[in-house]
Amino acid sequence: MKYRIWKEEQHRELRRRTEEFLARGGEVRQVPPGISGLEEGHPVPAFRTYSPARIPRRTPLTDVVAAIELRKRAASTRRRRTAAPSRGPRRKLLYDDFGEPLRWVWVDE
Repeated sequence: MKYRIWKEEQHRELRRRTEEFLARGGEVRQVPPGISGLEEGHPVPAFRTYSPARIPRRTPLTDVVAAIELRKRAASTRRRRTAAPSRGPRRKLLYDDFGEPLRWVWVDE
């Protein structure tokens, strides 16, 4: 059986690794919201000088979104199936009045 890692164990492991990182002299920096979506080459403002009035331009993603939507539409048209043509007669089990199997018959559907 596959061993599942529970959330509590994941939290403990993450906390342990963070403490090890800090003990080795690592530093945790806080990044203001919206900074991760900046265009490349645009200077990232320092945390202390960050203000909503100085929010840098974000990377335009209209072409990326359009490409994703196009792939979705193409995938949805591929998935659509028409009714399968009849392959001929098939076997069907008949039951008696008490729900017991009685016999097999061939039916055209």
